[in-house]
Amino acid sequence: MSTECIVHQFLLDGNGGGMDIEHPEQVTLNEQNILWTHIEYGRPGAFQWLEEQGLSELEAESLTRIDTRPRIRSFNKGMLILLRAINLNPGADQEDMVSIRIWITKGRIITARQRRVASIQDMIADLRQQNGPKTEGEFLTTLIELIMDYIADTVDEIEENISKHEELPEQNNTTVQHQLSALRRKTAIIRRFLAPQRDALDALYRAPRNLLAQQELHHLHEQTDRIIRFVEDLDLARERTLVLQEEMRNQIAEQQNSRTYLLSIVATVFLPLGVLTGVFGMNVAGLPGTEDSFAFIYVSAGMLITALGIIIFMRWKHWL
Repeated sequence: MSTECIVHQFLLDGNGGGMDIEHPEQVTLNEQNILWTHIEYGRPGAFQWLEEQGLSELEAESLTRIDTRPRIRSFNKGMLILLRAINLNPGADQEDMVSIRIWITKGRIITARQRRVASIQDMIADLRQQNGPKTEGEFLTTLIELIMDYIADTVDEIEENISKHEELPEQNNTTVQHQLSALRRKTAIIRRFLAPQRDALDALYRAPRNLLAQQELHHLHEQTDRIIRFVEDLDLARERTLVLQEEMRNQIAEQQNSRTYLLSIVATVFLPLGVLTGVFGMNVAGLPGTEDSFAFIYVSAGMLITALGIIIFMRWKHWL
């Protein structure tokens, strides 16, 4: 049997603890113990290993498929849950959400990943501290809660960044616009996975209740309500970024219009003056004042009077 795909393997004792095991075939299971195996479905032999555990070809294929969307599916032997979690791996984008697949049945849990999932690491830490789940249903609801906690942190971070930009509307430069565009893209990508995940959790709550106790169902319902709020918050965040971008575009347009208007005023004042200087600057015979020593003063005074007259006219028309 190939075990290259196995990342972690625990035997849950039913009291909140668990121990690492290397050879589960040598372990005798009882009604209280739960065998949990965490695998990386991209490693060689993952599909064959799943079939060796008694899963059908369809079930094994669902656990090892490259790209999936959140959903649940019930089989005769157990239940398959496909979820997405925030990507907290170094150098990765949070919105590039990692896939976590869960196969759960009585006394047996298999989780599959492609990239490291922070919620799984938290679960392992809880088990080693004797503070982990005691039943299959509690394992599932605890893992979902851990996933939701990281999603909540990310949604709060998005809202906080948007609030910062709303408090500083004067920073309408290109950098801020790029930041808002990045936030908008991040929000849209995360929502793309959270919307079907919301439906999956709702379907899980309504699924046949042979694995989840009443208290665990209540806990699952709370997590479903949380993800509904997350989707609504992301919708609102996307609208807020759109409003901010629109306001910044309006501010930039107003600034451009103001500058264009100022240039138009200056051009209106100096256009007649340019005509006068052009006429009196012609190097042709017959120009008046060429022999008069006061001609320059007369022309300058005329230009000044013309400029003042234009300004007074604009003030009278309320153009200034």
